[in-house]
Amino acid sequence: MLDIRPGEPINDDRLAEELGFGRTPVREALKRLERERLVVAYPRRGTFATAVDMTDLADISEIRKRLEPTAAARAARSATQDARARLAALAADIAEISDTEDPREVLRKDVHVHREIYRASGNPHLEDILVSLDAHATRIWCLFLDRLPDVASHVREHITLLRAIVDGEEDTATSLTLGHVSGFEAAIRNLL
Repeated sequence: MLDIRPGEPINDDRLAEELGFGRTPVREALKRLERERLVVAYPRRGTFATAVDMTDLADISEIRKRLEPTAAARAARSATQDARARLAALAADIAEISDTEDPREVLRKDVHVHREIYRASGNPHLEDILVSLDAHATRIWCLFLDRLPDVASHVREHITLLRAIVDGEEDTATSLTLGHVSGFEAAIRNLL
């Protein structure tokens, strides 16, 4: 995660070679990333990973505080049995995270949990919006990963949230999600 640092140039030919894809799919992916404001392309200069602007934290958090609880509530209310089984398995997996586990691996699990909740909401439009916002939040988190004191504990917060969704506890899922998103913002602000 964050193998390409903010502001770093992106060589699409080299990226295509590293990923084993042709240039066309890589360029299409870069155009999508540009629409999502994760990269910026300058004529005759190239494509670069966008800088991380900490003022974006407030904007991203404002939207996430509204939409993530909605996704969690929808998932608690209407997730399929298969989705509930995936979320229960994720809760068990998250419970096994140790305090000494590689923070980058813990972050990958966090991203996976969020994506599964979005998917379980059953609303593909909400899912798309939240995946995009989560990508921005994850970039911010990556910049501070080595300075955050207890990444594993932050991710283990998902256990009770996942169980609430699995058990259909809509209000609990909503409340826990709002607390989690607010906690992320507060943790980053404490490091600024």
